[in-house]
Amino acid sequence: MQRRKFLTVSSLALAMGTVSEGKAKSKLTNSFIVKAKEARFGVHTPFMGVNPNDVKISGKDTNGQLSVFEYIGTQKVGPSLHVHFDQDEIFTVVEGEYLFQVGDKEDILKAGDTIFLPRQVPHTWIQLSDLGKLIYFLQPAGKMEEFFMTMNNLNARPTPEEMDKIHAAHGMKVVGPPLSLK
Repeated sequence: MQRRKFLTVSSLALAMGTVSEGKAKSKLTNSFIVKAKEARFGVHTPFMGVNPNDVKISGKDTNGQLSVFEYIGTQKVGPSLHVHFDQDEIFTVVEGEYLFQVGDKEDILKAGDTIFLPRQVPHTWIQLSDLGKLIYFLQPAGKMEEFFMTMNNLNARPTPEEMDKIHAAHGMKVVGPPLSLK
């Protein structure tokens, strides 16, 4: 049942990206498969050394219309409160439990739940369970793949000023701290 829900959401998101921009469909003429525990181009991108955000469908595959990521959480963490200037995000919880904040509203999501995060609205989340897994879409794709590659290639934790520059270069802005477990 969860697979059917994922496939339905994936199809809708892909269609939404194609219709919303009025551009040609993806450059590819053949389908492809990205196996479990693999990344689209074989490069895993843990965010600052933990919890991979692996590309499953690249913006390169869709003419920039859509990108899809898989997040595997082994730590109870999440991103800083941030804004995407040009991308909407859709998260589906595959495993575990997460607290999402969108604007001033907070919601707990469990396996099978999906949330839409509109562009230009501050948002963040934190994993509540010991293990978690998210599938999430960005539409249009934007520069999230490059953001994760940049963060993964750093040798040390960036200063707040460096983090602001990295986010700005990838169409985002940090507007507050991450959520914490109370």
